[in-house]
Amino acid sequence: MNNNVYGIDLGTCNFKVFCKSNGKILKEKNTIAIINKNEIYAYGDDAYAMYEKAPEAIQVVFPVVCGVIADFNFLQQMIYDYLENKLKGKVKGAEFIVAVPTDITDVEKRAFFELFYKSKFKPKNVLLCEKPIADAVGLGLDVNQPTGIMVVNMGADITEISVISLGGLVLSDLLHFGGNRLDESIISHLRKEYNLIIGQKTAKAMKENLGSGLPGRTETMVVVGRDVVSGLPVEKEISADVVYEATRANMESICTSIKMILEKTPPELAKDIIHSGIYITGGGSQIDNLDKLFEEITNIKVNSCDKPEESAVRGLVKIVSDPKYKRLPFSMKNSILK
Repeated sequence: MNNNVYGIDLGTCNFKVFCKSNGKILKEKNTIAIINKNEIYAYGDDAYAMYEKAPEAIQVVFPVVCGVIADFNFLQQMIYDYLENKLKGKVKGAEFIVAVPTDITDVEKRAFFELFYKSKFKPKNVLLCEKPIADAVGLGLDVNQPTGIMVVNMGADITEISVISLGGLVLSDLLHFGGNRLDESIISHLRKEYNLIIGQKTAKAMKENLGSGLPGRTETMVVVGRDVVSGLPVEKEISADVVYEATRANMESICTSIKMILEKTPPELAKDIIHSGIYITGGGSQIDNLDKLFEEITNIKVNSCDKPEESAVRGLVKIVSDPKYKRLPFSMKNSILK
């Protein structure tokens, strides 16, 4: 097997790259700063630092929205520059395997394929793999067995709930909300209850530091925002209970969707899930007590993992490296040649 293999997970918030030759996973913000309408000024973490702070001349965009590619050309430029200059890898003639969300159209999947296949990389091969399957393999599970595995991946814009058996998806549900929706709920709640306007980054920090799936946290955080009445900047101390109240409805929506998938799951697979538990991954799964909330709602144990946002990209290279997984990824080369 060629060592010149890259596993890539293009998330809405971050993109993750696993290089097989050095065994490292690199993570960068999936953000691009544009100047003069068609020129990349900065990308990645540097561009994200400009978000909500840039002048009108600099436009900060997210090239992946709701799990699908929204800005093909800029995203292609960013990935090429990142792999060749920042990663300094041998990208010409390399093999790429890319994670794609479930329940997206063939046209949207083909965009992920063409992003690499029709690039300056001149790749040896480009394969796609459905993200829940990559997640499960990255968690160390053998997806080829006739055993039911339930994976809940909570990302920035989407939450994927999937049941896997024999290397395929038995059931899946793609919810068009994730961590960003929680941030928006916090912004809306503070404006309504405290006449305080805060930015998206502040809301994200509050979610990460104070967020919880269950009430009871006692921590507080001082945030700076703009008072609606006076129009002036103010500091305010916000408690974890306020963040819980802001995000509770969205958490309940995810719980409802998990229950609906479980209700549709065939009995024999449901038995497996009860024995092995539900696996939660994705950056959003790091919210405190989220696993306990899901356990409380489903009465099924919930398994979390270290660095859950990296589980899919870890699974990708394992899939192309291990012959037992060779039927899991797929190519869209034939659909392009038609």
